[in-house]
Amino acid sequence: MIERTLVLIKPDGVERALVGECISRFEKRGLKLIGMKMVWTDKDHAMKHYTDDITKRRGEKVREKLLEFITSGPVVAMAIEGVNAIENIRKLVGATEPKSALPGTIRGDYTHVSYSYADDKQIAVKNLIHASSDKTDADHELNLWFNDNELHSYDMVHDKHIKE
Repeated sequence: MIERTLVLIKPDGVERALVGECISRFEKRGLKLIGMKMVWTDKDHAMKHYTDDITKRRGEKVREKLLEFITSGPVVAMAIEGVNAIENIRKLVGATEPKSALPGTIRGDYTHVSYSYADDKQIAVKNLIHASSDKTDADHELNLWFNDNELHSYDMVHDKHIKE
């Protein structure tokens, strides 16, 4: 199944100059970048991304830290397409908690902070990257971050291999 999903390189990933590394990993996997832009988002927009559902699952304090963090610098928003893109990207990105992310994943190779450390320091967990968790989230997040005219269709060499 060809899917579309959202990936955000968060402010820490931009500041650490890891945007190209992240893009390279997706492209090497055969995933297609169909939209990309750098955005310095405001709190209103960020609240639509980090919805009240975050508050229900993780608490208002965590949501506030996430909102502070995502608005602290520019993010690179990417729309990515491919076979089982949501699941494949989640595997490439690694576990949300950096200390639990396996080596070979983006978070496993470039982050290590734990939830408890972030809680102790009263900061958001800086985990470089966001990837939509499922089809519902991907649809919502893509519509939030991109207009239809910002998403492009084109053929890649990988398309030949998945259409045969």
